[in-house]
Amino acid sequence: MAHASDGRSLEFKLPDLGEGLTEAEIVRWLVEVGDVVAVDQPVVEVETAKAMVEVPCPYGGVVTARFGEEGTELPVGAPLVTVAVGDAAAEGPGRGAGTGTGTGGAGAQEAGTPAAEKKAEGSGNVLVGYGTSEAPARRRRVRAGRPAVTGASGRANGWARAAEPADAPVRAAEPVDGPVRAAEPVDGPVPVISPLVRRLARQHDLDLRELTGSGPDGLILRADVEYALRAAAAQGGRAADQGPGTDREPDAASVASSASSASSGFSSPSPAPGSDGTRVPLKGVRGAVADKLSRSRREIPDATCWVDADATELMRARTAMNASGGPRISLLALLARICTAALARFPELNATVDTEAREIVRLDRVHLGFAAQTDRGLVVPVVRDAHARDAEGLSAEFARLTEAARAGRLTPGELTGGTFTLNNYGVFGVDGSTPIINHPEAAMLGVGRIVPKPWVHEGELAARQVVQLSLTFDHRVCDGGTAGGFLRYVADCVEQPAVLLRTL
Repeated sequence: MAHASDGRSLEFKLPDLGEGLTEAEIVRWLVEVGDVVAVDQPVVEVETAKAMVEVPCPYGGVVTARFGEEGTELPVGAPLVTVAVGDAAAEGPGRGAGTGTGTGGAGAQEAGTPAAEKKAEGSGNVLVGYGTSEAPARRRRVRAGRPAVTGASGRANGWARAAEPADAPVRAAEPVDGPVRAAEPVDGPVPVISPLVRRLARQHDLDLRELTGSGPDGLILRADVEYALRAAAAQGGRAADQGPGTDREPDAASVASSASSASSGFSSPSPAPGSDGTRVPLKGVRGAVADKLSRSRREIPDATCWVDADATELMRARTAMNASGGPRISLLALLARICTAALARFPELNATVDTEAREIVRLDRVHLGFAAQTDRGLVVPVVRDAHARDAEGLSAEFARLTEAARAGRLTPGELTGGTFTLNNYGVFGVDGSTPIINHPEAAMLGVGRIVPKPWVHEGELAARQVVQLSLTFDHRVCDGGTAGGFLRYVADCVEQPAVLLRTL
């Protein structure tokens, strides 16, 4: 994953993230070129087909190069960063940093100019510095072998300083061969409302520093990016109509969009005939979900049965448990405890099908998955050995995994290996569903919302807390009698929680 490239710096490569993952997309860099990093400090946040994870670097020193822009997909084993360690961190990167020069004392050039782009092309240089939303930022390119670095005092105005020991004398800047453009102060990252806006701009090579946001305090909204893209497309069409040699003055919007296009090589793709929609790549978590559900539909002959149940007594039992003190018990934990008891009676549903061997594999342990909706889409964290946990233990694990899912911190191991899934779609305010089985599992229990409904209770009509339960199962592993028996047992436990005492 890392090797010494010249005896003074170490190259850290994208590590194997497990679970058969072969690539990852760079979502956000956590360090800049020139930053000082400690051992095991996260340097980049990546998104795999399983989860969003932070990748720690096993070396401490000064970051001298980064490989890949945000949004780039890298294969496992590709270089991520190089880190100068030891004497290289104290001496090597600091050379010429105070003058804004790279190796050989070449003067800094403004990014986006023809000379700068020509020099940077194929050179392996890296871009440092931030911009503002008020004016085009001055950038400079620093050769990766001798970049500017951050010292103990940090970075000022978005530019890197030389790293020196605290007691080292101040060194004069080395002479350069030509004039150097003075760096303009910058205020920090471009204010953008969400990562989706950054991704949209990145996909179309649009420089956000060229835009003025219409949101509060100049915040750049998605509408601002879409307007700039339309303006760039219109400007491209007008330029083609006018042809060379025209003296017509473009409007302000055209100037802004054309400046962005010139600096980034942007050209707006022509929409398909009769289509004005937006194309969203199926990758990352969304792509993994699409692949798994498509495979489930192709391979599993599923069927669904459902039943209404009176959950009044279950809700009362939960209220009594939480009133007695101690950790609170969630409704999901009680339903999970019912599921594990039902699977002990009907093990056919805690299984998978080996299609190559034409065998049904019945599993001894219950790893219970549960559907969790996050900003990044639907994920299914897995509670390991759910059959061996009580209601308190299940509540704590559900809470931990849900928080990690919403924060994007789930590991690949926490998202795989499930044997049965519990899907509480009642949180969306719906009564029923026919969910797709989470391949390669054999069944999924769905739980609708619990709402007051008219119900015949003890021979009289009464308002009771009613829930609809559905079971989608693989018809290869069992017949309807087994599936119906499982679902009926779950409904009996919901209506009379004391039934669970038989298996506790």
